[in-house]
Amino acid sequence: MRNEGLGSWPARRARKTPHRTALIHGDTTLSYAGLHTRVTRLAHALRARGIRRGDRVAYLGPNHPSYLETLFAAGTLGAVFVPLNTRLAGPEIGYQLSDSGARALIYGPASKALVAGLPGSTDVRTYVEVGPEYEQLLTESPAEPIDEPVTPDDTCIIMYTSGTTGRPKGAMLTHGNLTWNAINVLVDTDLIADERALVSAPLFHTAGLNMLTLPVLLKGGTCVLVESFDPDATFDLIEQHRITFMFGVPTMFEQVARHPRWPGADLSSLRILTCGGSPVSTPLIAAYQERGLTFLQGYGMTEASPGTLFLDAEHAIGKAGSAGVPHFFTDVRVVRPDLAPVGIGETGEIVLRGPNVMPGYWGLPEETAASFADGWFRSGDAARVDEDGYVFVVDRIKDMIISGGENIYPAEIEDLLLGHPDIAECAVIGVPDEKWGEVPRAVVVPREGATPDPDEILASLSGRLAKYKIPKSVVVADGLPRTASGKLLKSRVRKRYGNS
Repeated sequence: MRNEGLGSWPARRARKTPHRTALIHGDTTLSYAGLHTRVTRLAHALRARGIRRGDRVAYLGPNHPSYLETLFAAGTLGAVFVPLNTRLAGPEIGYQLSDSGARALIYGPASKALVAGLPGSTDVRTYVEVGPEYEQLLTESPAEPIDEPVTPDDTCIIMYTSGTTGRPKGAMLTHGNLTWNAINVLVDTDLIADERALVSAPLFHTAGLNMLTLPVLLKGGTCVLVESFDPDATFDLIEQHRITFMFGVPTMFEQVARHPRWPGADLSSLRILTCGGSPVSTPLIAAYQERGLTFLQGYGMTEASPGTLFLDAEHAIGKAGSAGVPHFFTDVRVVRPDLAPVGIGETGEIVLRGPNVMPGYWGLPEETAASFADGWFRSGDAARVDEDGYVFVVDRIKDMIISGGENIYPAEIEDLLLGHPDIAECAVIGVPDEKWGEVPRAVVVPREGATPDPDEILASLSGRLAKYKIPKSVVVADGLPRTASGKLLKSRVRKRYGNS
């Protein structure tokens, strides 16, 4: 095959394991041979509508086989896939379509009204709704093989970052980036061909797609696609499909562990639980260990496809709280501002390089240049390294609070607060203070039926944190703003609770 990219994966899998199940979605089961045929037909349909090498093809919808079919069909043509976040508003979707210059948009039925209201100023000329229209398109298209030359250096996906600050940027991930990331997962996670993965994290984010779905499909396992995460349904799916592999952000695993079915649920099939997106609290790790389940924590970012650091099962308990060591084919350092490595226990910035790291941001050469230093991508995240080389992510550098000249990392305080019996979620932010410049404030969300006492919460931290790290105030909130991937939007928390 001349296609060395992701577009060739269905064909390569179909020639090895044609009858094995690739995807399950509701009552639909799709073999690898079936996936290959549908991808090929969709690629012909897009080509007939003028899609050529380098053109952008966008997808807007929840987890569904058509998402992966569109990804692979775009890759078959050497086109570029642009996944869109279903939680965004119309103007935000319009911006990403215009910014990427997408020529085609495939969308789920739930997005019909939003798509109808999109501005006519985008470059989109082909619209296809998933359902009867999409199926007819495939039926009418030929299934002859397409072997477009695609190299590992060609752009495969433009994936927009969560946009926790300012406009989201489109990370250009190449076919090579995604392939090497999948290889990293296969090396470090010990996936097997009989893997049955529950994909309830959104595919439009890099972790659900690249740390779970693509590695499992590369290995020849089965992905059970779920349109939205629901803790109660998760127990049913694990039992029904004998799920072996799950990925989630801490919020998802928290909801599962707090559910009334948790103590008696049959979780015997589970083999691999990976968690990322934000630091995993110590109490959450303990809750799963009590059920005999070990968390494999990781740290990553969209720009790295996303795997960067990984904590394997062997060290999950001994190095609990660490994000681990670099993935096999990824290099990571923790450095001072001059890029010199930090000493043991010293806090610095995580920088990384490797074949999984993007070449840059779409249409943003200056931002791209500013993100790299001497070939290393600057993460903007603060961490420290222990004597064994294990990296402990401390916080976002920009979230650091400087109080009276002391650096305070909110994640350290949040980890302790999440162990409080009355607190379900929390965020610690800096607020102005005449004496110290700024001091910490805790914004907490109560557990169901609980009424947190701010004074008691603060007293519970006494002796467990240095006095300057203990928040000077507590605000009780109904909920905290998060991105679709579960990341806390600290900027919105600061805006709402940081001035009063």
